[in-house]
Amino acid sequence: MSNYQNLTLTEIAARIRGGVDTLVIFHRHPDGDAVGSGFALKLLLEMMGCRVLCSCDDELPERLAFLACDQQPSIKAENIPADFSPAQIITVDTASSAQVGEQYGRYAGRINLMIDHHARGEMYADGWIDGDASSAGELIYRLSRELLRTGRIPSIPTEVDRLLYAAISSDTGCFRYSNAGPDAHKAAAQLLEANFDAADINHRLFGVKSHKLLLAEKLGFERLHLFADGKVAIVDMPMSVKRQYGLTDEHLETLVDVARGLQGVQVAAAIRQPSDDGVYRVSMRSSCAVDVSAICASFGGGGHVKAAGCTIVCDEGIEAVVEMVAKVLIAAL
Repeated sequence: MSNYQNLTLTEIAARIRGGVDTLVIFHRHPDGDAVGSGFALKLLLEMMGCRVLCSCDDELPERLAFLACDQQPSIKAENIPADFSPAQIITVDTASSAQVGEQYGRYAGRINLMIDHHARGEMYADGWIDGDASSAGELIYRLSRELLRTGRIPSIPTEVDRLLYAAISSDTGCFRYSNAGPDAHKAAAQLLEANFDAADINHRLFGVKSHKLLLAEKLGFERLHLFADGKVAIVDMPMSVKRQYGLTDEHLETLVDVARGLQGVQVAAAIRQPSDDGVYRVSMRSSCAVDVSAICASFGGGGHVKAAGCTIVCDEGIEAVVEMVAKVLIAAL
């Protein structure tokens, strides 16, 4: 049992230091919530006199580059300047040390605060964890208003609100998912008062797909496996197919939606192989009472009741992983 404290909004706002070099870390394979909330926090900290860099083990997907707004040329940890030695490290939208990635080995014991909204995860620092929040963006929205209320910042720039709206919209599927509760909608309504182009944000997040992403979805449909009379759907994407068509993990983000979108499917999963070894990344989604975060937790992962992920190590091939995942999903129905 860790001795880390789960702080309140008031407490975490008071713990954030101004005027110091600060590193904001978000999880590997960043999504719109991680990027939007991370860069929004960067802007807020800069208003408090901090020199701030955002960092991640992986580079931004091309489709999310518009959320970085050229605030820095690269977020990859390997590109942090040698003379940047942060006095404050804050993680955002990162539920476990494993999601921090290789940086955790570098900064273990030095992470000051974590801000996260995943109901199942790991406390690896003092933090503000609210599993009822729709997104990390919703949490940073509340934090921004608290910093303003207490006089830590003089105002909230429109760019902060634009990034936070994008973060909330991203993690709620443009407010279509069950996590888009009243608080998410209220936050979005207030953010929209900043008068940025929300339609453009949602178009970029949900209405535009690259040719290779569409190709990946086509291949995913061809590799769709159905179980339990069509209630369970799994898409698999082995490294051999990725290599054949020149795909990267960035092009596989919507594979689970291919499985979930089929009529009659209650639980869906996408299984992808990031390299030639026996490591497989699994994304799960539920449209019923099945708690996929509990299933993923059994494999060392986590997430939300309706959306979660994990990593499975198996030397028997992707077919064995499909069979393994199918069995646990069928049993959970």
